[in-house]
Amino acid sequence: MRAWYLLRLLVHLAAGLATCVVVFPLADSRRRDQLVRRWSVKLLRICGVQVRTRVPAGIDDSEPALIVSNHISWLDIFVINARQPCRFVAKSDIRDWPLVGFLCEKAGTVFIARGRQRDVRRIYQGLVASVRGGERVAFFPEGTTATQGTVLPFHANLFEAAIEAGVPVHPYTVRYVDQAGELHAGADFVGDTTFAQSVMTILATRDLIAEVTLLPPIPTANAHRRELADAARAAIAEALAARPDPVL
Repeated sequence: MRAWYLLRLLVHLAAGLATCVVVFPLADSRRRDQLVRRWSVKLLRICGVQVRTRVPAGIDDSEPALIVSNHISWLDIFVINARQPCRFVAKSDIRDWPLVGFLCEKAGTVFIARGRQRDVRRIYQGLVASVRGGERVAFFPEGTTATQGTVLPFHANLFEAAIEAGVPVHPYTVRYVDQAGELHAGADFVGDTTFAQSVMTILATRDLIAEVTLLPPIPTANAHRRELADAARAAIAEALAARPDPVL
């Protein structure tokens, strides 16, 4: 059966490539967002990943914001995009992932190289312009994936974009659980695990549930980027520890 799911995944990736090359250049931003969301939903379905989203009362995620989330797997981008497409900032390693890297780039992902301050400055300026233009921009401030149950320190540099653009920081949490609600190690993409190994593990699992929780936005007026990074990390770590029941 895993071979069948792999074949379906490859066909879906090929369809995504064709869409990026043929349709995207002719589509406006709204149409591209629709295509990205639809493609992400189907990708997760092929991978056997069910998504459950919890949006507490009073939280509105339709306004421009800088979205930040903990980072577990390559699936995270598609789990978030399945709810509402965002322009992601991601580490440059993702660009080298077979097919998926190309698709992420065509979907508007901005890649940043570790330790290159010039990259940070250039991307920061682009993020401010994107958010001011009404786009929802997302990034993973840990800078790398972490084992579930762990939230690494947050890098603060890109939080400055929210301050300058005058929009809130909107924290999300992502976790992957099994049918019993326990953290599922099959989603972890850490250490020496390759992208191909992770894909095959997920295709063989078939019982992953991705739980996404939207937390209250953090105002940025008169804030410092380090304060915002620490506040977002504390909110995400607390929410992950609490593990609230998801709302479908």
